[in-house]
Amino acid sequence: MRLVIQANIIHAPSYGDLQIVENAYLCLEKGRIVGIFDTIPEAFEQAERNDFGNALLMPSFGDMHFHAPQYPMLGMGMDLPLIEWLNTYTFKTEARFSDVAYARDVYKRLTQELIAWGTTRVCAFSTIHRESTLLLMEEFESAGLSGFVGKVNMDRNGLAPLQESCEESVSETLLWLEQSKDFKRIRPIITPRFTPSCSDELMAALGKIAKEQDLYVQSHLSENLAEIAWVKDLHPDCVQYWESYDKYGLFGDHSLMAHCVHSDARERKAMRDRGVYVVHCPDSNTNLMSGAAPVKRMIAEGQKVLLGSDIAGGAILSMMGVVAEAIRVSKFRRILSEWQEDFLTVAEAYYLASSAAAEYFGEKPGLVAGQELHALVIDDTKELDTQRLSVRERFERAFYRAQKSDIVAVYGAGKRLR
Repeated sequence: MRLVIQANIIHAPSYGDLQIVENAYLCLEKGRIVGIFDTIPEAFEQAERNDFGNALLMPSFGDMHFHAPQYPMLGMGMDLPLIEWLNTYTFKTEARFSDVAYARDVYKRLTQELIAWGTTRVCAFSTIHRESTLLLMEEFESAGLSGFVGKVNMDRNGLAPLQESCEESVSETLLWLEQSKDFKRIRPIITPRFTPSCSDELMAALGKIAKEQDLYVQSHLSENLAEIAWVKDLHPDCVQYWESYDKYGLFGDHSLMAHCVHSDARERKAMRDRGVYVVHCPDSNTNLMSGAAPVKRMIAEGQKVLLGSDIAGGAILSMMGVVAEAIRVSKFRRILSEWQEDFLTVAEAYYLASSAAAEYFGEKPGLVAGQELHALVIDDTKELDTQRLSVRERFERAFYRAQKSDIVAVYGAGKRLR
């Protein structure tokens, strides 16, 4: 099947670089990109058309760190620091996901809102509950999303209804992995909640499973000063937080470590040396008073950085909003450094939310021939002065102004999802 999409096309083939082709035609063959053209190629003259006129088409977003079961508690407890927030709100909310009917309702709504905001790639935490985790994977896959979902492992320092024994956690994880084998686009990822939630025995078992089954790992790192001190008490043999994962084989290539707000030069080097990705979650880090990660410094050092909403510590599910928050946080760091640190531009932050996520999944950044289309279309023509602005200016404004209703189409893995 051939398809031609007409719009103003914007994409980010490299960090900080935008390529803009106005009034262009994006041609697809069986959901894969053939190319971007000024006129419709002869071979596509009879193809199906999606004509969006003066709207903006750009690659869609990857939300690379969020807690799916926390969707019902968006905006709650924002006056509390991390550990208090977890104990007061988060664990109680997640315990409800033992109820599969409740989980189905929540995850169905979450999936539709992710798509409505133009998110087509995901890396999500579920809960300890195997059946609800499988249900989340089913909802994402059937809706056309791509990415990873993790059954959370947690055998200490949590509420009783949200905690397994080490033996239960391992056996349920192995059964979940076996039951996940038929998924095509949503794959499993090993997910120790964070070091304080997992005993040494459980961490060792998860590291063994990850190695034997060649699985990626996602968790949290150096988010909060109290958390770092807690890890030090639990692992006095570790000089730094990252070593509590590394010693169990949970800190390797393509591992996703969310936050890294307080990662110093030594910890940052360990991440680069081992191929670990940082997932920057600016809204969450501000809401829970954790701090502001030195993202520009990380990137300058060669660190791979992605963006995540981190709902519900983050109260913004829209990755357009997360991009704007990432920019604001970097500007705040610039102010505090007396203008010594640079800030993220719109083009740079957008790259982290789109092209960098595509790279994590093994694709080339931007709209590249041969790759499946992941894209969204924004119709901003009702905004004031749209006709007087350049396409680049409209693109930049969209991250601060666009509403859900302005996103008129979403494509994921070559198919139109909305």
